[in-house]
Amino acid sequence: MRAAFYRRTGPAAEVLELGTLPDPEPGPGEVLVRLRASGINPADVKRRAGWRGAGMDHPLVIPHADGAGEIVGLGAGVDPARLGQRVWLWNAQGGYGAPGRAFGTAAELIALPAEQAVPLPAALGFAAGACLGIPAMTAHRTVFADGPVAGQTVLIAGAGGAVAHFAVQFARHGGARVIGTAGSPERAAHARAAGAEAVIDRHAEDVAAWVMDLTGGQGVDRVIEVDFAANQATDLAVLKPNGIIAAYSSTSDPAPMLDYYGLQTKGATLRTIQGFSLPETARRAGEAAIAELAAAGALRVAIGRRLPLERIAEAHDLVERGAVIGNVVLEIG
Repeated sequence: MRAAFYRRTGPAAEVLELGTLPDPEPGPGEVLVRLRASGINPADVKRRAGWRGAGMDHPLVIPHADGAGEIVGLGAGVDPARLGQRVWLWNAQGGYGAPGRAFGTAAELIALPAEQAVPLPAALGFAAGACLGIPAMTAHRTVFADGPVAGQTVLIAGAGGAVAHFAVQFARHGGARVIGTAGSPERAAHARAAGAEAVIDRHAEDVAAWVMDLTGGQGVDRVIEVDFAANQATDLAVLKPNGIIAAYSSTSDPAPMLDYYGLQTKGATLRTIQGFSLPETARRAGEAAIAELAAAGALRVAIGRRLPLERIAEAHDLVERGAVIGNVVLEIG
């Protein structure tokens, strides 16, 4: 099979290779998927770059956790009815922060446990399916980890980003009022198109002042946070008593100083979200919600760029620089 891979961590253009590797064989309880698309997420480029000193857990790594394709082979014990099924994949390369599997979705074929290949809704193409594993499932967890949001006001930071774009949709579908922040007019428009009622320019405006004005001085019930370190003070300023901050990243400072008494004074809950280790019940709920919205024609999957497998280094660079609004997807065969 054709595959992209790396043998050492480092800059994309220096370490990523394209070549031919042996076809995988599905083991017991596994399916063999012919991949049609591979989604690229920030976690993928961080792994490849050796972020925070991360090394190689395997001699050779095929990157990427997300993908979509068709089941073309079955291991022992798998329902024969699954042969030929269109599917989207999650955690194909294993969990972030753990050795995981050596072989991800940047290849023509992958063998992985059958439960990690989820039926792809008929309304979605393979490129869209390759954007669900991390962005959509993380987004669903950030919105619903602490119960329903109907009638609540939710602030979504970086609402033009890949995870947050899905979070806006899930929160609106769940009956919440959504306020977002964005770093450019283009990203603000992207968030509004997904359902955000108002989007605040985080560079040009006082976010806390605007949120309090928009909520009549009441603040918000929940914050969905893309950079906890950068926005902790703002989040606390706008959070209602006993509100919730659900943070799925803190890239600007991986070890931020926690304002304990700022949180305690409001009786706030700080929840961290790890999309690679969702509880089983949460995963099933997310899969069902994706299927429901897709069937209703209400799920917007933003694909910013589609590139062939051969241009994987360029694709990694786009994700690393945040140069594209929407998901970056490699198309494979």
